[in-house]
Amino acid sequence: MASSSKSGFNWAQLVAALKSEFGNFAPKLEAFRLVSTLQTRWSPERRAKWMRQVGFRIGRGSMVEGTPQISGNRSNLFENLVIGEDCYISANCVLDLLEKITVGNNVTLGAGAMILTSTHELGPQSHRAGVITMAPVLIHDGALIRARSIILPGVTIGAGAIVEVGAVVNKDVAPHTRVGGMPATVLETLAAP
Repeated sequence: MASSSKSGFNWAQLVAALKSEFGNFAPKLEAFRLVSTLQTRWSPERRAKWMRQVGFRIGRGSMVEGTPQISGNRSNLFENLVIGEDCYISANCVLDLLEKITVGNNVTLGAGAMILTSTHELGPQSHRAGVITMAPVLIHDGALIRARSIILPGVTIGAGAIVEVGAVVNKDVAPHTRVGGMPATVLETLAAP
Protein backbone atom coordinates (compact mmCIF):
# COMPACT_ATOMS: atom_id res chain seq x y z
CA MET A 1 0.00 0.00 0.00
CA ALA A 2 1.42 3.37 -1.03
CA SER A 3 -0.67 5.42 1.38
CA SER A 4 0.23 3.63 4.61
CA SER A 5 3.37 2.31 6.26
CA LYS A 6 3.90 -0.96 8.11
CA SER A 7 2.57 0.70 11.27
CA GLY A 8 -0.74 1.34 9.54
CA PHE A 9 -0.26 5.12 9.34
CA ASN A 10 -2.29 6.60 6.49
CA TRP A 11 -0.30 9.34 4.75
CA ALA A 12 -3.14 10.19 2.38
CA GLN A 13 -5.38 11.03 5.35
CA LEU A 14 -2.64 13.20 6.87
CA VAL A 15 -2.15 15.12 3.62
CA ALA A 16 -5.92 15.61 3.26
CA ALA A 17 -6.17 16.84 6.87
CA LEU A 18 -3.28 19.29 6.38
CA LYS A 19 -4.82 20.65 3.18
CA SER A 20 -8.12 21.09 4.99
CA GLU A 21 -6.52 22.92 7.92
CA PHE A 22 -3.95 25.01 6.05
CA GLY A 23 -5.38 25.32 2.53
CA ASN A 24 -6.17 28.99 3.11
CA PHE A 25 -2.85 29.74 4.82
CA ALA A 26 -1.68 33.24 3.87
CA PRO A 27 1.98 33.71 4.90
CA LYS A 28 1.88 37.53 4.72
CA LEU A 29 -1.26 37.65 6.85
CA GLU A 30 0.27 35.31 9.42
CA ALA A 31 3.44 37.43 9.47
CA PHE A 32 1.29 40.51 10.05
CA ARG A 33 -0.56 38.80 12.91
CA LEU A 34 2.63 37.58 14.56
CA VAL A 35 4.55 40.84 14.37
CA SER A 36 1.47 42.90 15.26
CA THR A 37 0.77 40.74 18.30
CA LEU A 38 4.37 40.93 19.50
CA GLN A 39 4.50 44.70 19.01
CA THR A 40 1.83 45.62 21.55
CA ARG A 41 3.36 49.07 22.06
CA TRP A 42 3.12 50.10 18.44
CA SER A 43 1.21 53.30 17.80
CA PRO A 44 -1.94 53.11 15.64
CA GLU A 45 0.02 54.95 12.92
CA ARG A 46 2.80 52.34 12.97
CA ARG A 47 0.32 49.45 12.84
CA ALA A 48 -1.38 50.97 9.77
CA LYS A 49 2.04 51.37 8.16
CA TRP A 50 2.81 47.69 8.87
CA MET A 51 -0.51 46.67 7.30
CA ARG A 52 0.46 48.65 4.18
CA GLN A 53 3.85 46.93 4.10
CA VAL A 54 2.27 43.47 4.04
CA GLY A 55 -0.08 44.45 1.20
CA PHE A 56 -3.30 45.96 2.54
CA ARG A 57 -4.52 49.18 0.88
CA ILE A 58 -4.77 51.74 3.66
CA GLY A 59 -4.82 55.47 2.94
CA ARG A 60 -2.52 58.16 4.25
CA GLY A 61 -3.23 59.32 7.78
CA SER A 62 -5.29 56.25 8.71
CA MET A 63 -4.64 54.49 12.01
CA VAL A 64 -5.25 50.95 13.27
CA GLU A 65 -5.45 50.26 16.99
CA GLY A 66 -4.63 46.69 18.02
CA THR A 67 -4.66 43.76 15.63
CA PRO A 68 -7.91 43.39 13.66
CA GLN A 69 -9.29 39.89 13.30
CA ILE A 70 -9.03 39.29 9.56
CA SER A 71 -10.41 36.30 7.70
CA GLY A 72 -10.95 35.48 4.05
CA ASN A 73 -9.62 33.64 1.04
CA ARG A 74 -5.86 34.02 0.63
CA SER A 75 -6.11 34.39 -3.15
CA ASN A 76 -7.67 37.88 -2.89
CA LEU A 77 -7.35 38.75 0.78
CA PHE A 78 -5.24 41.87 0.35
CA GLU A 79 -7.28 43.23 -2.58
CA ASN A 80 -10.51 42.85 -0.61
CA LEU A 81 -9.72 45.54 1.96
CA VAL A 82 -9.58 49.19 0.93
CA ILE A 83 -9.42 51.81 3.67
CA GLY A 84 -9.39 55.48 2.72
CA GLU A 85 -7.44 58.38 4.20
CA ASP A 86 -7.65 59.63 7.78
CA CYS A 87 -9.67 56.67 9.08
CA TYR A 88 -9.48 55.19 12.57
CA ILE A 89 -9.92 51.45 13.08
CA SER A 90 -10.36 50.77 16.81
CA ALA A 91 -9.22 47.66 18.68
CA ASN A 92 -10.78 44.22 18.22
CA CYS A 93 -12.53 44.89 14.89
CA VAL A 94 -13.51 41.88 12.78
CA LEU A 95 -13.07 42.13 9.01
CA ASP A 96 -14.46 39.27 6.90
CA LEU A 97 -12.66 39.59 3.56
CA LEU A 98 -14.32 36.83 1.55
CA GLU A 99 -15.72 39.77 -0.46
CA LYS A 100 -14.56 43.36 -0.72
CA ILE A 101 -14.82 45.86 2.14
CA THR A 102 -14.39 49.44 0.97
CA VAL A 103 -14.09 52.16 3.60
CA GLY A 104 -14.10 55.80 2.47
CA ASN A 105 -12.14 58.71 3.95
CA ASN A 106 -12.56 59.97 7.53
CA VAL A 107 -14.42 56.85 8.71
CA THR A 108 -14.21 55.55 12.29
CA LEU A 109 -14.82 51.92 13.23
CA GLY A 110 -15.46 51.61 16.97
CA ALA A 111 -14.02 48.91 19.20
CA GLY A 112 -15.20 45.43 18.31
CA ALA A 113 -17.14 46.48 15.21
CA MET A 114 -17.75 43.62 12.78
CA ILE A 115 -17.96 43.95 9.02
CA LEU A 116 -19.17 40.72 7.47
CA THR A 117 -19.20 39.93 3.75
CA SER A 118 -20.32 36.31 3.96
CA THR A 119 -23.16 34.31 5.46
CA HIS A 120 -24.99 31.04 4.93
CA GLU A 121 -28.25 30.49 3.08
CA LEU A 122 -30.84 28.60 5.07
CA GLY A 123 -30.15 24.91 4.61
CA PRO A 124 -32.36 21.84 4.96
CA GLN A 125 -33.61 20.54 8.28
CA SER A 126 -30.65 18.15 8.58
CA HIS A 127 -28.06 20.97 8.23
CA ARG A 128 -29.34 24.53 8.59
CA ALA A 129 -26.08 26.24 7.56
CA GLY A 130 -26.53 26.05 3.81
CA VAL A 131 -24.42 27.37 0.95
CA ILE A 132 -22.15 30.34 1.71
CA THR A 133 -23.22 33.57 0.03
CA MET A 134 -21.06 36.68 -0.25
CA ALA A 135 -21.64 40.36 -0.95
CA PRO A 136 -19.36 43.41 -0.62
CA VAL A 137 -19.75 46.12 2.02
CA LEU A 138 -19.26 49.82 1.27
CA ILE A 139 -18.87 52.52 3.93
CA HIS A 140 -18.87 56.06 2.54
CA ASP A 141 -16.84 59.06 3.70
CA GLY A 142 -17.30 60.43 7.20
CA ALA A 143 -19.38 57.55 8.58
CA LEU A 144 -19.12 56.48 12.23
CA ILE A 145 -19.57 52.80 13.04
CA ARG A 146 -19.75 52.66 16.83
CA ALA A 147 -18.50 49.88 19.13
CA ARG A 148 -19.78 46.31 18.79
CA SER A 149 -22.00 47.09 15.84
CA ILE A 150 -22.37 44.53 13.05
CA ILE A 151 -22.59 45.36 9.35
CA LEU A 152 -24.00 42.43 7.36
CA PRO A 153 -23.08 41.39 3.78
CA GLY A 154 -24.19 43.63 0.93
CA VAL A 155 -24.85 46.72 3.08
CA THR A 156 -23.89 50.26 2.06
CA ILE A 157 -23.46 52.88 4.77
CA GLY A 158 -24.03 56.40 3.42
CA ALA A 159 -21.73 59.39 3.84
CA GLY A 160 -21.85 60.93 7.30
CA ALA A 161 -24.10 58.19 8.69
CA ILE A 162 -23.85 56.94 12.28
CA VAL A 163 -24.41 53.32 13.30
CA GLU A 164 -25.04 53.22 17.04
CA VAL A 165 -23.43 50.88 19.58
CA GLY A 166 -24.43 47.24 19.14
CA ALA A 167 -26.64 47.84 16.09
CA VAL A 168 -27.10 45.04 13.56
CA VAL A 169 -27.30 46.61 10.10
CA ASN A 170 -28.98 44.38 7.51
CA LYS A 171 -30.10 47.11 5.06
CA ASP A 172 -28.47 50.13 3.45
CA VAL A 173 -28.19 53.27 5.59
CA ALA A 174 -28.93 56.59 3.89
CA PRO A 175 -26.37 59.39 4.05
CA HIS A 176 -26.49 61.56 7.20
CA THR A 177 -28.77 59.16 9.04
CA ARG A 178 -28.35 57.73 12.55
CA VAL A 179 -29.47 54.11 12.99
CA GLY A 180 -29.57 51.75 15.95
CA GLY A 181 -31.10 48.54 17.26
CA MET A 182 -31.42 44.93 16.12
CA PRO A 183 -32.19 45.09 13.28
CA ALA A 184 -31.09 48.69 12.85
CA THR A 185 -33.82 51.24 12.24
CA VAL A 186 -33.61 54.98 11.59
CA LEU A 187 -33.29 57.00 14.81
CA GLU A 188 -32.90 60.42 13.23
CA THR A 189 -31.90 62.30 10.11
CA LEU A 190 -28.74 64.34 10.69
CA ALA A 191 -27.95 67.75 9.28
CA ALA A 192 -25.91 67.44 6.09
CA PRO A 193 -22.86 69.69 5.70
